[in-house]
Amino acid sequence: MPTEIDDEPLRKLGLKYPLVVAPMAGGPSTPELVIAASAAGALGSAGAAYSNPAAIVEFADKVRQRTDKPFAINLFIPHAAPPVDPAAVERAIAATAGYRAELDLPTPQFKAPFEEDFDSQFETILRIRPAVFSFVFGLLSADHTKAAREAGILLIGTATAPEEAQALEDSGVDAITLQGFEAGGHRGIFEPDGADPEIFLRDLLAQCRGKVRVPLIAAGGIMTASDIRATLAAGAQAVQLGTAFLATSEAGTSAPYRSELDAPKRKTRTTRVFSGRFARGIENRFMEEMTPKMDAVMPFPAQNKFTRDLRGASAAKGSPDFLSLWAGTGEGELWQGSTSELIRSLFAG
Repeated sequence: MPTEIDDEPLRKLGLKYPLVVAPMAGGPSTPELVIAASAAGALGSAGAAYSNPAAIVEFADKVRQRTDKPFAINLFIPHAAPPVDPAAVERAIAATAGYRAELDLPTPQFKAPFEEDFDSQFETILRIRPAVFSFVFGLLSADHTKAAREAGILLIGTATAPEEAQALEDSGVDAITLQGFEAGGHRGIFEPDGADPEIFLRDLLAQCRGKVRVPLIAAGGIMTASDIRATLAAGAQAVQLGTAFLATSEAGTSAPYRSELDAPKRKTRTTRVFSGRFARGIENRFMEEMTPKMDAVMPFPAQNKFTRDLRGASAAKGSPDFLSLWAGTGEGELWQGSTSELIRSLFAG
């Protein structure tokens, strides 16, 4: 007999539509995008993994100045920092020296820390008290979960496999984003160097439906109204879309990134070359040329910090060659108008 799902946590948010606009750290998630999404009746999400506490506060303040609707803040669950020996750094520098010369960049002075301090970020979340705290890459600790509960913050974790979904439910989350293999951006796999289960959304939803009691938010390859209807009919309580919003007027997507999204046929695949973790994006020069040189790719999050200057310079020069062009497998032209108009069109009728 199927497990009855308690969707009370999602209903408490009072959303007009069962839609989460995905957190897209690194530029696309702007305050304007979150404001527009939440004001239109969806759940806007701030991708704050690369932001320090002061920047997170500033972002939330901008959102709250223009809407009182609920929104989410998303972070990366930390893992023990992997060892990065000098030889690995030298290999990475040598493999990318030509690119930095091409972009007029100096040889990087590369050292730890490689990411923001999660505990400081989380303490900021507790002070801000967004309606929702969402996260990827693992489980929130029992102490953090308890603190979020006491602050009245709903918790949404991310799973790429049934085992991850079960672990999230057992940990006490309010809902789970099921991230199918089609989804753009970083894969939410728990282990930084773990194999990708490569489970497509419909299969992942079928494997979790009837076994997980918390609401399931489906993500991956969903682009159209018909995609949403089919996904909800398959048992999801809500959907999460990211790629569909990358070309909207409020998104902070760079000009060369938008140009590649506008290509007639976007060809995407998963790669570790930009960050050291699997992520799905549009194929480009850096992805193609670095894939045969995986011995020069450091683990996450070291590789992510190491390539940041390449990505920034590439965007500044208007070139997509060295950008992480995160995008899912959904096909078709992307909406280039307002976020609110896109949301209305997705749920028209």
